[in-house]
Amino acid sequence: MNICVFLSAADLDDRYTVPAREFAELLGRGGHTLVWGGSDKGLMKVVADGVQATGGRLVGVSVEFLAASARPNADEMVIARDLAERKALLLEKADAVVIMVGGTGTLDEATEILELKKHGKHTKPVVLLNTAGFYDGLRQQFQRMEDEGFLPLPLTDLVFFAKDGVGALAYLEESAGLQ
Repeated sequence: MNICVFLSAADLDDRYTVPAREFAELLGRGGHTLVWGGSDKGLMKVVADGVQATGGRLVGVSVEFLAASARPNADEMVIARDLAERKALLLEKADAVVIMVGGTGTLDEATEILELKKHGKHTKPVVLLNTAGFYDGLRQQFQRMEDEGFLPLPLTDLVFFAKDGVGALAYLEESAGLQ
């Protein structure tokens, strides 16, 4: 399965890198392909290293202004013109989406993917990997949106919140009929 992972390229501490590495190793051992922003820095590098070290493939989609940070030994690397094209290519190449910890770029990617799913533009499973409770506030906000009628379908139809990589991958494989 081609699994798109949206995440930070920042250097982060162990409470984020250790679970990210564990999830990446699960992907690689499972024979999955990582589809990601292509960076060879920070958490993006940690995940790419883990997938590659355990036998998974790497498909990167970078963007022109970040191409200098692109991973040189990815199995495939595409350079998009801008961030909008990058997001579209990432979604196109993926069978499923996992949103890991990140900043405003990751949040932008997450909300666009969920908005497209809400409008039926894709039906791919989406997981928010809630490492160390990072997305607790966002989950609360989404629940409020659902409770107050802002979502036209149940929140559980849009996104699955996973506490760890094992739960995230199990959900994705079950959604794809691989279990």
